[in-house]
Amino acid sequence: MTLRSTTIEQVPAADWNRWVTQRRGVVLDVREPIEWQTTGVLPDSRLISLAELPAALDRLDRDTPILVVCRSGNRSQQAAEFLSRRGFRQVANLAGGLAALGAA
Repeated sequence: MTLRSTTIEQVPAADWNRWVTQRRGVVLDVREPIEWQTTGVLPDSRLISLAELPAALDRLDRDTPILVVCRSGNRSQQAAEFLSRRGFRQVANLAGGLAALGAA
């Protein structure tokens, strides 16, 4: 069983757009490319799968707020914790993932 970190902010599905807009943040989708192509995608989101994330850190700005999303919220939680441990200043998880929005 993976324990969830209490330091990662959990953004409710209804508030994701407000969170990104108010913070001038970005949405990082950590699903696999096939999921991206076959299911819902949030506007202006960037795709970097969880498996590719360690090698793609230079494609992200450590000072820009990042809302991490996936299908159910589990991979995005892992990714958010990973980014936070690597010095990204403001990282949050979309609670319940795209499924909570009815988009997955």
